[in-house]
Amino acid sequence: MEYQILNTIEEPADLKNLSLQELQLLAKELRQYIIAIIAVKEGHLGASLGVVELTIALHFIFDTPNDLLVWDVGHQAYGHKILTGRRKQFHTNRQLGGLSGFPKREESVYDAFGVGHSSTSISAALGMALASRLKGDLDKQHIAVIGDASIASGIAFEGLNHAGVTDANLLVILNDNAIGIDPSVGALKEYLTKAKVGYKPKESNIIEALNFNYFGPVDGHDLEGLLSILNELNEIKGPKFLHVITKKGKGLKKAEEDQVKYHAPGKFKPETGELLPSSAEGLPLKYQDVFGLTLVELAEKNERIVGITPAMPTGSSLKYMMEAFPGRAFDVGIAEQHAVTLAAGMATQGAIVFCNIYSTFLQRAYDQVIHDVALQDLPVIFCLDRAGLVGEDGATHHGLFDLAFLRAIPNMIVAAPANEIELRQLLYTAQLGLKHPMAIRYPRGRGVQVNWQVPFKALEIGKAVCEKEGQNLAILAIGSIIKNAKLALQEIESEVGLYNMRFVKPLDEVMLHKVFKNYKTVLTLEDGVVTGGFGSAILEFAAANNYRVKIKCLGIPDSFIEHGKITELQEIAGIDVKTIINEVKSLL
Repeated sequence: MEYQILNTIEEPADLKNLSLQELQLLAKELRQYIIAIIAVKEGHLGASLGVVELTIALHFIFDTPNDLLVWDVGHQAYGHKILTGRRKQFHTNRQLGGLSGFPKREESVYDAFGVGHSSTSISAALGMALASRLKGDLDKQHIAVIGDASIASGIAFEGLNHAGVTDANLLVILNDNAIGIDPSVGALKEYLTKAKVGYKPKESNIIEALNFNYFGPVDGHDLEGLLSILNELNEIKGPKFLHVITKKGKGLKKAEEDQVKYHAPGKFKPETGELLPSSAEGLPLKYQDVFGLTLVELAEKNERIVGITPAMPTGSSLKYMMEAFPGRAFDVGIAEQHAVTLAAGMATQGAIVFCNIYSTFLQRAYDQVIHDVALQDLPVIFCLDRAGLVGEDGATHHGLFDLAFLRAIPNMIVAAPANEIELRQLLYTAQLGLKHPMAIRYPRGRGVQVNWQVPFKALEIGKAVCEKEGQNLAILAIGSIIKNAKLALQEIESEVGLYNMRFVKPLDEVMLHKVFKNYKTVLTLEDGVVTGGFGSAILEFAAANNYRVKIKCLGIPDSFIEHGKITELQEIAGIDVKTIINEVKSLL
């Protein structure tokens, strides 16, 4: 397709000279451009296709970047990036050294606020609006675009609640497509479902109750109508709310029909949307599926088991339990704090709760982990998917802090399986009965064992495993990153010991005493932050026991790691196979 209009747009100011007919042609071209690039380069597809007209209308009516535009989460911001001077770089999206998959302040003046986690846009835009008033700028507009799944989160309500008692120039635009990554859930979703273009249910309008001027619902794909309503809103001061109804995946039939799969579909044929074949035959299962299928097996025999996930039934594979035992598995929406305290409440009544949260999202519920679970010593089982480096989603989504922040909490058991068989056995062990809360963290992607579905066997809490005896130097590894150590040792002729520590808390002190008495040098390896993490625990153990062994810690350095392939990022962090080989040779 020729991009007759799109190729002339270098910045939003270029939109101002276009006629309505030209803007409508631009919408068609922009949608096709996104499809063409993502079909080959991969990325988040459906969300951006759904807001093409809205994106064009916002940049046409408002004076960006002087007027400040905040996209919630950022999955839907590809069109925004393309129209704000990044069209020629868009093919580098989510690649090492290329554009971020999310809005990012360092990348462009048009990215008013960095995002990645949900529901932050209203608070951020309100903060900007109040700061503008303090500076005497009463004309600047501040726009937050938020989805119907994200607006149900606690922080979004907190922002709305505050904004409603201010006179800030804030426009909240609800991009209502009835789905986040999975279909939206909850009572607010039920209300929004009743709203149609041109029809606003009179009863129970929570937005108007919060002192917002409520406009809509309007058709998010009617460009002329959007231009008209946004032009009107641009002249109104104070907090305003526009309800826009869109279709996720708009313009690509298959993306409209299967919105979950086409949220981030991988490679596909741009003409039809048909996914390119990729055979998983003979490959190990994904860790998330080992979790999901094992939990169903356990739940069949243990009626006390329940599962909880905050809006990630597909990503976490809790969907298998939701299908098998719908009354015992709960998708609570984008509500990590609620998920953790809900799990705590269930645990007080004897339920065996598996609370599955991506590692990066558990950061949002840290107080609840401490105050509601650990302080009361409730045996909630946290299953932390996407731990370690996750790849192309970058700094907002890496699960790098969990070992450090969980290790600091009294009563917590913290485990990291080396492979999917260990994950399976840890899940089994946890449901046998715990006296304390437990976190089991595991990575994104496929495991290393094809035959993972072995008979269940309990693992001893706090017990490490010696994978290989050695002399002079021992590698102490935690979690799935041990595979890099194993590959490294295949290239090293010297006898190096390798220990799968399995637990960060409690540490296997019996094993550690043997290691520190028998080896002159210890190398620790983890795929979490090295500051305060597993390596720090080993250093503390050595200091407490007056060992004078040389210790070197490999892990994520004290900086944010950006986006790229996991192998590329491991190299940057210094936990790749080659770095391990060089470190071992240097220490020997």
